[in-house]
Amino acid sequence: MTDGDERPAGAAASGDEQPVTVPRDGDDTVGHPSPTGTDDPGQGALPNGAPSVKDDDVAGDLGPAGDAGSAGRPASEPGPQSHPAGHQATGPGVHPAVAGGEPPKRRWRLWAVLGLVLVLVACGVPGVLLLGLVRDAAGRPAADREDRGTAAERQLRARMAAQLDRQAAALLDGDRAGFLAVAEAAARPALTRRYAALRALRVTAWRPVADEVPAADDRRPGEWRLTVTVGYCFVVPGCTPSSVELGTRWRVAGEAEPLLTAVEESRGTPAGARPWEVSDLAVAVGKRAVVATTPALRGKLPGLLAQAEAAATVADLYAVAAPPPDRYLVYYAGRAEWQRWYGGGRPKWTAGYAVGVGGGHHDVVLNAQSLTPGGVDDLLRHELTHAASLPDGGYADRSSWWLVEGLAEYAGADGQPVDRYEGLAEARKLVRGGWNGRLDALAPADDASDDRVGGAYGIGYLAVHHLVDRFGEQRVLDFFRAVVHERLSMAEAADKVFGEPWSGLHDDCVAYLRAVAG
Repeated sequence: MTDGDERPAGAAASGDEQPVTVPRDGDDTVGHPSPTGTDDPGQGALPNGAPSVKDDDVAGDLGPAGDAGSAGRPASEPGPQSHPAGHQATGPGVHPAVAGGEPPKRRWRLWAVLGLVLVLVACGVPGVLLLGLVRDAAGRPAADREDRGTAAERQLRARMAAQLDRQAAALLDGDRAGFLAVAEAAARPALTRRYAALRALRVTAWRPVADEVPAADDRRPGEWRLTVTVGYCFVVPGCTPSSVELGTRWRVAGEAEPLLTAVEESRGTPAGARPWEVSDLAVAVGKRAVVATTPALRGKLPGLLAQAEAAATVADLYAVAAPPPDRYLVYYAGRAEWQRWYGGGRPKWTAGYAVGVGGGHHDVVLNAQSLTPGGVDDLLRHELTHAASLPDGGYADRSSWWLVEGLAEYAGADGQPVDRYEGLAEARKLVRGGWNGRLDALAPADDASDDRVGGAYGIGYLAVHHLVDRFGEQRVLDFFRAVVHERLSMAEAADKVFGEPWSGLHDDCVAYLRAVAG
């Protein structure tokens, strides 16, 4: 049921044999990298010189687990929006996470929140900035933009852009010394960590664009600030770039080349700081998925990669409006990282989430502290389905929360009979009391109880399951596309796709789930 080829155009044929990149153990504290003084040995090796291993060897070569438990016992999923990440306006999608105590039998369900956090910047970032030939994030020549600032400011921007181009070329060439050469000594430790993380993630495109002119920093005499939008790709050279807006600071002394004094975290954008901005990363790359975590938790990578690869084959079937993602990117967050990556601040019941980062990509984050051993597979299927099915901008109306989360739950269940669905007891509890019988009022609040959250997900699952039983999977995906991508009302979408009034279909779904869970 994929809407498009299973391997999108531009995917590298060699991606099936990419090695796993795992940096050596080091200081896992943000802001304290361990520079080694040697240049990166190349894309297939570790940034600090440790040998790389093939995917086939991952289980034996990643080293001992960084914490108790068997390798590959992943976390779950979160989200921003109503779920996490601070973009409440674009829609709902949270997944419960049951924290503390002995978890109920069903449990990946430390829940996932669908992060419809979007980086609201242009995703099609053009090629390299050249002096006299600057292209903006939409690919337009500089002449097509309204240029601002004095001639001196525009000239300074061009000098800074040239430095950023040199840094980008060094990053892609595996030249750490060249990457650091554009920065002052005090900025190099943080840039060293960023370089290592980006190389571990197999960065294949890094395209900086500055639309505005630099501004003098009143708080730091002699320094200038410049906002830069970067389009980037991991693993697949021909991907549609994700994008991030970064604040840069520079010192300018006469005719000498400007030097970076700092690259600020992207906390000013809705999605917040990406993991590669603030953390050392250990990374494993597969055919359909990339998984990354901190060096302390790298022992989880072999099992987590295997589970993500399996989940990706299911999620690919739910790409309703475009080909499936070229790679699913999954981050496994420890306690500190969960509070920092993508802005933190998720509801307490969140175990994982998917967050939009532009270019049709959604990063998935799992909460290592919330996860239990048995629930990772369906959680990954659920979250990767969000990554495959959602548009860049998320969904605009909380009234469609049941459909977005119900489809992801349906994918997570992976064809198991309804009576074996692990959330059935919670759905039954909500159906019998506390729910007003309206699907459009199902989305849980951030402070909702675990039972309320689990019940809401269960009801969404049952409603979608009933629609699939009646109309088939393809027509339900068409309905999803009409509501979530085309932003039609439920009534308009039901009439267009099913040829029946939504009021009757809604009541039919509610009658079904009351019969099953009542």
